[in-house]
Amino acid sequence: MFPRKLVLTTLLNDANYFLFGPRATGKSSLIQEELKDALVIDLLDDDVYEELLKRPTSLSARLKNPQQIVVIDEIQKLPKLLDEVHRLIQKKNIRFLLTGSSARKLKREGANMLGGRAREIHMHPLSFSEIPRFNLIRYLNYGGLPLVYLSKEPALDLKAYVRTYLAEEIKAEAAVRNYERFVRFLETMALSNGQEINYATLSSDSGVPARTIESYIEVLKDTLVGFELVPFTKTVKRKAVTRSKFYFFDTGVANFLSERLPLAENHSEIGASFEQFMILEIRAYISYSQKNESLSYWRVKDCEVDLIVGKKLALEFKMSKVVKNQFFRGLKALKEENLVQKFLLIGRFSHEGVHDSGISYMPYDVFLNKLWAGELF
Repeated sequence: MFPRKLVLTTLLNDANYFLFGPRATGKSSLIQEELKDALVIDLLDDDVYEELLKRPTSLSARLKNPQQIVVIDEIQKLPKLLDEVHRLIQKKNIRFLLTGSSARKLKREGANMLGGRAREIHMHPLSFSEIPRFNLIRYLNYGGLPLVYLSKEPALDLKAYVRTYLAEEIKAEAAVRNYERFVRFLETMALSNGQEINYATLSSDSGVPARTIESYIEVLKDTLVGFELVPFTKTVKRKAVTRSKFYFFDTGVANFLSERLPLAENHSEIGASFEQFMILEIRAYISYSQKNESLSYWRVKDCEVDLIVGKKLALEFKMSKVVKNQFFRGLKALKEENLVQKFLLIGRFSHEGVHDSGISYMPYDVFLNKLWAGELF
């Protein structure tokens, strides 16, 4: 069991929660570890599902102790059950944890999201702070899904995971009509991981119409396979691009789909994997700490900044062990706009320091330790 940063007992002291996250990120293991006395209702159990499908009110009969936390696993399989959950929260003040690997079906069916009586939080793959003896190159290659990170054959387990995930989360939900065409699109998106979304180019590369590409990207976002990183467009001195970037939720999944494995330390694509890893870490930290910080990136004609956290921190990520003057170009340009408070270059450097431009640089592990300790923003 990895020491996860998400502490369910603390969350559930204050509120009911929806806990969403891709399959195999560790939701069930965390529940078993932290909520040993909870009543767990697993909607993947056919008998349980059939009973609650026919009579949602039978949920009440299962509740013997009003002080007991109730976990309903895979709630997206039975959205109508949320009406009964809502009633039990109102009438009996039952505390619920509602988990799911996709919010798509809930949105599509206009499910009762409990009228503000439940908060939402997301489970992410393993983070740097949760892995003893962290191995950067392994993580950049195979990602942070617990079953993959521990595997002696991570590429084979990624293959099994991707096939199962696609079958269960996308094909089984009938989220797309032409599954084979969607697979071609998915491979193209993986090759474009971390790049700006260009519908015309994606359409040409995958053979999928541009309008369909747009709907497919929504499927990936709704099933938590990936997310958009929006552009930072508030600069005045330089006009910024307005296209979002798309990232998969895990470096290993993206690498497997793009057929890039294994990535050696000097591979041309490992820098992109390092950038994705750092963005995923910050995204997970903001999610678990429930901070209200937006994430964006900035690119103009001649330079770019990889990530901007609200208006507090601008970050550039480099896989390099050597600090080079050209690495500061984008940060220096953005600094001239006077819109962001702090600027940092993150890499595999041996020490911290301050560049001639006045911008600091920092080893990635030092940065991540400070991030997870809540010292950066």
